[in-house]
Amino acid sequence: MENSVSSLSLCFPPNPKTHIFQAFSFRPSPRSPPPPSKTHHTKPPRFTTPRKHRTKKPKPFTEKDAFPSSLPLHNKNPIFIFKDIKRFARQNKLKEALTILDYVDQRGIPVDATTFSSVVAACIRAKSLPQGREVHTHIRINGLENNSFLRTKLVHMYTACGSLEDAQKLFDGLPCESVYPWNALLRGTVVSGKRQYIDVLKTYTEMRALGVELNVYSFSNVIKSFAGARAFSQGLKTHGLLIKNGLVDNYILRTSLIDMYFKCGKVRLACRVFEEIPERDVVVWGAMLAGFAHNRLQREVLEYVRWMVEEGVKPNSVVMTIVIPVIGEVCARRLGQEFHAYVVKTKSYSKLVPVQSSLIDMYCKCGDMISARRVFYGSKERNVVCWTALMSGYAANGKLEQALRSTIWMQQEGFRPDVVTLATVLPVCAQLRALEQGKQIHAYALKHWFLPNVSVASSLMTMYSKCGVVEYSRRLFDNMEQRNVISWTAMIDSYIENGYLCEALGVIRSMQLSKHRPDSVAIGRMLSVCGERKLVKLGKEIHGQILKRDFTSVHFVSAELINMYGFFGDINKANLVFNAVPVKGSMTWTALIRAYGYNELYQDAVNLFDQMRYSPNHFTFEAILSICDKAGFVDDACRIFNSMPRYKIEASKEHFAIMVRLLTHNGQLEKAQRFEQMSSFL
Repeated sequence: MENSVSSLSLCFPPNPKTHIFQAFSFRPSPRSPPPPSKTHHTKPPRFTTPRKHRTKKPKPFTEKDAFPSSLPLHNKNPIFIFKDIKRFARQNKLKEALTILDYVDQRGIPVDATTFSSVVAACIRAKSLPQGREVHTHIRINGLENNSFLRTKLVHMYTACGSLEDAQKLFDGLPCESVYPWNALLRGTVVSGKRQYIDVLKTYTEMRALGVELNVYSFSNVIKSFAGARAFSQGLKTHGLLIKNGLVDNYILRTSLIDMYFKCGKVRLACRVFEEIPERDVVVWGAMLAGFAHNRLQREVLEYVRWMVEEGVKPNSVVMTIVIPVIGEVCARRLGQEFHAYVVKTKSYSKLVPVQSSLIDMYCKCGDMISARRVFYGSKERNVVCWTALMSGYAANGKLEQALRSTIWMQQEGFRPDVVTLATVLPVCAQLRALEQGKQIHAYALKHWFLPNVSVASSLMTMYSKCGVVEYSRRLFDNMEQRNVISWTAMIDSYIENGYLCEALGVIRSMQLSKHRPDSVAIGRMLSVCGERKLVKLGKEIHGQILKRDFTSVHFVSAELINMYGFFGDINKANLVFNAVPVKGSMTWTALIRAYGYNELYQDAVNLFDQMRYSPNHFTFEAILSICDKAGFVDDACRIFNSMPRYKIEASKEHFAIMVRLLTHNGQLEKAQRFEQMSSFL
């Protein structure tokens, strides 16, 4: 047992010291035995059956079990019993509903189809397959399994719970002409959330082949599946079929089409469908706002919400949770305060936790932590989401220690950190190099079975690599049952940051042999390794993948590619890559300047900086000043340094250090001393 525990906890070295700043406190269970005494008196061992494996006599089933204290005993009339079952089902209290079903089954009281329908609906909401099977057994006992209505409901339940085989068995016994069983199969497959696009497409094609008359409900499920899979061509064909069947005027289907076009990236088509709707309600407006936000079109979100208000449509809570995060992204604090005032005015919205957490997030992104804290502490019903939003805000605004302390405060309030909280606080530990707190969070993740989560495992790998413990990152990576592109990239980053380029190359080779295709971030890391290790052949292979997958438009990929050819000494290829970039940003210009510097083309680098058509950033000035330092271009360096205020860039300590070094090497000690004095004020 000790070996299994030690392997699970990755063999971390024990820490004998107690730390005052402890992120996660682990209290011993009240049932845990006291520590062993120092005396050596031993008692003979008693071999007893563990409590979990002791066989208990089954408790006799009584009326008290079927009817708890909330149910009066005189309600034994079947009508009232069925009402109680329906009430429990509506409240999602499946255990109580099933207890009463057991009672009426023992008494031989038949249950009607409507009552079973409400219980099946509760199973669908809870996605509880075991309880759904129990309800199915009760339906079979009551002789209602051949009831088309209940059979359709059961098909929906099994597909929603992920048991497609059971759903198919029930579906095969239903009449093909009716659209309702087909709709149940479609809806359940979509609700299961496992991206069953192919299954939906097969069912949809089969329906059309058999001549089943599809209704609004059928098409809405199909379009929703196409939106999730970004199947634009299928969605376009379905839109044509809606026009042909005369169903395109239905506002539910138009809203579904808007959502589908936005998720496929076809913004103009979504806007055209929106413009064709004569009377737009808040649901349609919400679909448009969500679509713009999904495509990161923040300006359009704000324009359309203003248009919506001008047309007399009041925003609801869903619209609020869409618009408020967008306001935070563009840092429009004044507009955010207006929305906050509207939330306070409509008292029902101010009590909703999603709206509160959106406001906290918005103020944090605008840098107004005072208002964020005011909203947070003014919320009476805050939960883990609110705590995580505040924690993320502390981290984003540089208050890293407060972000880490928030994990203690939330536990003191009785809230248990979830997966998102851990993924938020682990980068804070990485930035603070807080290895001890990171280990505590790791232990917490192990204790609560969070570690199979790829996001938490990748965050832990990054944290350990930042703290310089690469072997822990490697153990986490090796023990991962399922890897994705993020975990592969995290492992490559861990080796690169700690200078293990050969090991990083090995991970790159393994990733290429795996089923995971590297994304733009992973390819950027691969190019940096190829450049530093002068791996020309592999670098050209990756360049081919970039061209094949059209990653040249991604700025940091193009910049890394230019850097790589600069390391190779092939300045012509670097220029070709630069010229092929459709929209050149500061990253690509800086990369080419550095490539000239690697190849000692110092004057060409200065000329390129002067020709730069895009505003240089902090890194551009650092690169060009370093080149001037190597070449001894004092006048050019002074001219470039003095031009920084024109681009609204404040000189950093790195810039001053380069200038001091350059002036000192060239004998201009007075100027160097002046620059050193100026840097001391930073």
